[in-house]
Amino acid sequence: MIRSQFMPIVLGTFLVLGLPGLVLAQNPPAKCGPDHAILYKRAVKLLDNAEKILTAGYTAEAKSQAKEANSLFTILQKECGPQQADRALTDRELQQEAINQKLAADELAQAERLIKSAEEKTQKAVKIETTQPEVYRKYQREAKAEFEQAHKRSIKSEIYALRNQQMVFGFLGK
Repeated sequence: MIRSQFMPIVLGTFLVLGLPGLVLAQNPPAKCGPDHAILYKRAVKLLDNAEKILTAGYTAEAKSQAKEANSLFTILQKECGPQQADRALTDRELQQEAINQKLAADELAQAERLIKSAEEKTQKAVKIETTQPEVYRKYQREAKAEFEQAHKRSIKSEIYALRNQQMVFGFLGK
C-alpha cells in the first residue's frame, strides 16, 4: 500500500531527472567549423615537419611532432567523427589508405626485427665482455645502431598511419 503511494513520485522524479539527458541526446552533434580546420591544418603541418625532420636524422624531434599531430587528429576524431563518418572515401582514397596501412605495418615489422636483432647482439656482447673486449664493443655499436634504426622505423610507421587520418579529415582543409 505504501509502495503504491510513492510510485507516482518516483516515476515523476525519474522523468524530471531523465528529461534533460533525453533532450541533450536528441541534439545533433556540433558541426565541424573553422576551429577544426585550423586544428587539421596544424596537424598536417606537424606531420609534414615530422617526416622532414626524421629524414634529416632528428628522431626525438620527429617523434615529438608526430605525437602532437596524433593528439590533434584524436581531437578531430572525437569532435568531428560523426560528420566524418557520413563522408565516404573515394576509390583513390581507399587505395591510398590500404597502401599507407601496408607501409605502416611493414615499417613496424622491420622495427620489431631490428629490436630483436639488437637484443641478441646485446646478449652476445654481455657474454663476451670480459674475454673479448673488441668484439664486445663491436656488438654494442651494432646493437645501438639497430635500436636507433628501429626507433626511426617505428616513427615512420606512425607517420604512415597518421597520413590516413590526414586523408580522412581532408574535408576540413578545403
